[in-house]
Amino acid sequence: MRIRATVAAVSGALALSALVVPAAQADDGRTWSNDHTFSTPKAGAERFAGSTAAAAAEELPVFTKAVVNGGKPVVVGTTSKQTYSLAITATHSSGVSDIFGYVWTGASLDDENSYGINQNEENSSCTVVNATTTTCKMTVTFDPAYLINSDSGTWKVGAAALSNDGQIGDKEYISKTYLQRFSKLTANAGPEPVLKGKALTVTGKLTRANWETGTYMGYTNQPVKLQFRKAGTSTYTTVKTVTSSSTGTLKTSVTASADGYWRYSFAGTSTTPAVSAAGDYLDVR
Repeated sequence: MRIRATVAAVSGALALSALVVPAAQADDGRTWSNDHTFSTPKAGAERFAGSTAAAAAEELPVFTKAVVNGGKPVVVGTTSKQTYSLAITATHSSGVSDIFGYVWTGASLDDENSYGINQNEENSSCTVVNATTTTCKMTVTFDPAYLINSDSGTWKVGAAALSNDGQIGDKEYISKTYLQRFSKLTANAGPEPVLKGKALTVTGKLTRANWETGTYMGYTNQPVKLQFRKAGTSTYTTVKTVTSSSTGTLKTSVTASADGYWRYSFAGTSTTPAVSAAGDYLDVR
């Protein structure tokens, strides 16, 4: 949904509002805006600037840091909503009263294909760092029912900050995070038992969440490591690398040498998290 942010004074409050531009799919559940109202501090509203340089020139709040999920990627499966932390720091000569945060994806906020998620809380939990700097914490919730597969990848963190003297500063892109499609990996070694020196085969499948179908689909053409842990030890060793098929399946054969556990391990990509299958024990006789 296209949005354009503006600021206005509304009944004793400062409002960060959005001018909504009709999009082609306004009824698809992905309509959003970054509407927000701040409680008025000491002074009235001032028009915000969209960049750090402009904010500094107009003595508006400046953002210095924004971190989602402690700096780790955000991972979402097919059914459950996932809530993650968001911490944003801003500074102003008079101090910072409040911060409103959101995450979004798209070329710009005006892009009809952009999509975003506002913080859950009506008011952030803020901690004064010093006389000019405040860090506010909030959460954002990702619902797979409203995600499409192309949403995976880079998301931007945006925010508006209210200073103690009534100035509002806004920035659409403070930092970034990564949204990933939850992954699964299986492994099965056989035949069982197997004679020492004979061939054994390890099959498996690499899948990841398909938000558009609500199912897990094969992740194709991905390098996956076949690993072995000898019975009585605690460390897996990589034996070879196998490439997943057009349906995400994995299959390879090796020579049986000792009792132990076989598994596949996937390193992950920017859109899909790393995952390792549970080890499958194989008795060698």
